[in-house]
Amino acid sequence: MLPALPDPYQPWAMAILLLGMVAVLVIKHFGTDIVLMGVLTGCVLLGLVEPAAAVGGFANQGLATVGLLYIVAAGMKETGATTMLVSRLLGRPKSLLETQARLTLPVAGVSAFVNNTPIVAMFLPTLSGVARRGGFPASKLFMPLSFASILGGVCTMIGTSTNIVVADLLNTGAFLHEGAAVSMGMFTLTPVGLPLAALGLGYMLLLGRRLLPEGDATHPTDPAQRRQYMVAMRVPEGSALAGRSIEQAGLRNLPGLFLARVDRGERSIVAVDPDERLLADDVLNFVGNLESVVDLQRTRGLVPITDEQGAIGNRSQLTVTEVVVSASSSLIGRSIRDCGIRTRYNAVVVAVHRRGHRLAGKIGSIVLQAGDTLLLETDKDFIARHGESRDFYLATERAETASPRHERAWIALAILGLLVVAITTRVVTPLTASLAAAGLTILTRCCTGPQARANVDWQVLVTIGAAFGIGRAMEQTGAAESLAHGIVGLAEPWGPVAILGVIYLMTVLFTATMTNIAAAVLMFPIAMGVAEQAGLNPMPFAIVIAIAASCEFSTPIGYQTNLMVMGPGGYRWRDYTRFGGPLTLLIGIACVLLTPLVYPLR
Repeated sequence: MLPALPDPYQPWAMAILLLGMVAVLVIKHFGTDIVLMGVLTGCVLLGLVEPAAAVGGFANQGLATVGLLYIVAAGMKETGATTMLVSRLLGRPKSLLETQARLTLPVAGVSAFVNNTPIVAMFLPTLSGVARRGGFPASKLFMPLSFASILGGVCTMIGTSTNIVVADLLNTGAFLHEGAAVSMGMFTLTPVGLPLAALGLGYMLLLGRRLLPEGDATHPTDPAQRRQYMVAMRVPEGSALAGRSIEQAGLRNLPGLFLARVDRGERSIVAVDPDERLLADDVLNFVGNLESVVDLQRTRGLVPITDEQGAIGNRSQLTVTEVVVSASSSLIGRSIRDCGIRTRYNAVVVAVHRRGHRLAGKIGSIVLQAGDTLLLETDKDFIARHGESRDFYLATERAETASPRHERAWIALAILGLLVVAITTRVVTPLTASLAAAGLTILTRCCTGPQARANVDWQVLVTIGAAFGIGRAMEQTGAAESLAHGIVGLAEPWGPVAILGVIYLMTVLFTATMTNIAAAVLMFPIAMGVAEQAGLNPMPFAIVIAIAASCEFSTPIGYQTNLMVMGPGGYRWRDYTRFGGPLTLLIGIACVLLTPLVYPLR
């Protein structure tokens, strides 16, 4: 470890590390867990925090509780309990408004007690089919699905991982108000979260729904038609297309496809002339929608580029599967060539879509990011083998990939009910209740041990643990106190509600650049410092941090589920800003005004 910096320089060093962390997170080249662990390492090396305190967050009860609740959620998913609850309420709606209402209301209700990520993942493969059968744009459903799951999550302590962590920070911090300890229970958030959820759902169903992307000739109804994939096809030796011109080969005016360039050896032909004659080993780079790309795979005389990944067998026995790279995927930051998708999944990437961008270069050289939608050529057993992979979410409508343990669905629901009762009555701590619930989930075979391990989001847990260490460093260096002093000095003339509003705004801005949990953990010591210096009740500050860290709807990176639906929904960044921006502002204003009415600031 390097010699510790002198005390006067430590706050400045901490500030530089935080600014660097935000800058790197904005670039999105590294995973949040890697960035935060890097910053934590810098804090230890510079002597800004003791090693024991730096890693103390990994022993935090809130972090352990989050990990255990993933197992409870796995039991709900594997038994089909979540599907049973939502599908019965979804029914067979006859109009778009009815579909949106039957989708968002149950999802919000279930998300108050079950982690929202698996709920959204469950709907990804089927929502386009629901819209197609109803005859209305699927783009009207995916974003409301994500937003409803977020709004439901802020209603209870176990609704999101963020709430659990904030509650643990508050409960273990020995914070006082008027001589009494301040703590957060199961339904402490409910008097604020429930009205906000109702307000948000009302906005989506009555006003904001008009701001969702429309389906027309330039903005098609089916998101699959809006996703522009980049796909490369080779003219193999002996192909009947070799020696023919582009026009003679029938490749000039393909519906839904655009021939962007032809790679011939070291030369690239960008402005492709219709009379350009094809040669063996030419690589044709197309940009087009999903259905057209799938049709292209069947074109006689062309084969997908698989040299860099390895062919996987007789193409007549293969199928096309669409997946979305998850935020916790081990593939992020690696090129397709280096990911080993062929050896790990017996699949080949034939096309890539990224947030409305046309990707240049060879497919094998594309470095994957969270939210990328991949078109895979796979064998017919791919979904059965890898449908629960942590690397991606399935986006292809499909039949059941496995036989859920339907006979244990009611057992999973009973375990969840007991968990809620135990935490609500406080007969045991949330950690003890979660330990018992996770153990019962496995003992009753609602999910197996491997399924339990596979459903734990280790990236989230590492991010939480690292954020705790960074937060501790902010406290020890005085950086949190300095920020708190600045906030109080800035907003105090406007009153306590203005101070609360500044904390909410800062949390939302942090959330837009990093994960919601990291934003909450880093803002917590600042907010508590503000409450102490201004002589205010710490409870409202804990409430607004928990809600602000989740309710950032104006960007796809504000919450993991927003990123999950971006590719399948065919959304662009501006779609989130147009539909989610007003919702972010509406929830923020309502939260700052409502919270002091429920939990007085003084």
